[in-house]
Amino acid sequence: MNLEVTILGSGTSVGVPVVGCDCSVCCSVEPRNRRLRSGLCVRAGERVILVDTSPDLREQCLRNDIRRVDAVLFTHAHADHIFGLDDLRPFNFRQRGEIRCYGSPATLEQIRTTFSYIFDGQPAQGGGKPRLVLVPVRGTFTVQDLEVRAVPVWHGSLEVYAYRFGSFAYVTDCSDIPQDAFEALRGVDTLVLDALRYEAHPTHFSIPEAVDMAARLGARQTYLTHLNHDVDYNAPAVDLPPEVELAYDGLSFSVS
Repeated sequence: MNLEVTILGSGTSVGVPVVGCDCSVCCSVEPRNRRLRSGLCVRAGERVILVDTSPDLREQCLRNDIRRVDAVLFTHAHADHIFGLDDLRPFNFRQRGEIRCYGSPATLEQIRTTFSYIFDGQPAQGGGKPRLVLVPVRGTFTVQDLEVRAVPVWHGSLEVYAYRFGSFAYVTDCSDIPQDAFEALRGVDTLVLDALRYEAHPTHFSIPEAVDMAARLGARQTYLTHLNHDVDYNAPAVDLPPEVELAYDGLSFSVS
């Protein structure tokens, strides 16, 4: 089965342009330098799976004509990855059903606490609230008849999930891939990988570190994501190998 993958957001936690910033990237007219917060859409036929619900989710769905959501996979519970959760409501209304949300037990517990009004058992009033089922997972599990593998990696001192769908893997917010995770990701064909900026950072791969990791994993094609405003799409500050490209919002590709 072929999957259609779309980068919904390729930016860091504050997005690009950064509020109040007059740097060349924030003022650029290049559309690929305008980056919403990180997110991913995976389409398998009529089925639609999101990875994370960024604060920009509504705009991302409108831009990419996303008309249904069958499931959501969460990498972790930082604000830039979950604060669009309430924007799942229109999909509940249209589909007349619940949406299953998957993640680590710790991530889902943080989501339950942060969005307590969704899960407090009280009747919905006014505009209603999302109808969600939280499903804790580890290792390999099935979503909408697709086999998915949750791969724990490190975001500084926080364990977050990367996700592998067959020959494709999505690894965002990552500064270290431990050996077990490396083996689980080795040989991936297409990789979307965290690469915040050119200089080292305590909780994210730098671009040089990400390029090296992609080569070690053996990826045929790598797209670098979670980019900040130091990164100009048209003028990378380091030479990227031909199999590595900067991601951008709306980038779509097929994987098997």
